Amino acid sequence: MIRHNAPPVVYPLGRSSFLGSLLLGLWLAGFFSVMLWCHFTKPMDWRMTLAFLCVAGAGIAAGTSWKNMLGGQLAWNGQVWRWESAGYLSGAAEHEVSVIADFQNMLLLRLENQARAGLWLWVEQGAMPERWLDLRRAVYSPHKSPAASLTSHDLLPAEPSSLPFAAVAVSIVMQPQNDQRAKP
Repeated sequence: MIRHNAPPVVYPLGRSSFLGSLLLGLWLAGFFSVMLWCHFTKPMDWRMTLAFLCVAGAGIAAGTSWKNMLGGQLAWNGQVWRWESAGYLSGAAEHEVSVIADFQNMLLLRLENQARAGLWLWVEQGAMPERWLDLRRAVYSPHKSPAASLTSHDLLPAEPSSLPFAAVAVSIVMQPQNDQRAKP
């Protein structure tokens, strides 16, 4: 039975060094794949040029997105999650949080608001090590809504009702009715 929500926590987020390394590694793998393809296929044609342009475009897009990554803070007030940043309406929307990946010292989270718009966040322990365990507790603890704070005995009337409760008692084992009984 859930009695309490996790305590409030505010955790700062910024550019993820892990995500930057991952993007760089994937881009280098693509770049070296195209380089090997060009090395083993001597005559350069339009497909290789297109592959180089695609790899260059992917590198520019990955670098730009990592450089312009949102900085802000993820806040849990004990009831709802909020994403607060300069580029986003600060705390205007309540979010549901889902853990997509857990690497013990970093988490990939998906925030989803009521309109089902999603925001993906890499959360790293190095951003604020002293609050890391508080954040993990808040992310993993079951959420209890305010309406769910009432227990089942709170919903029963204080005085017994004068209406009789319907009860069903089975006294014999019921046999399925079969019209195909053996006839003598």
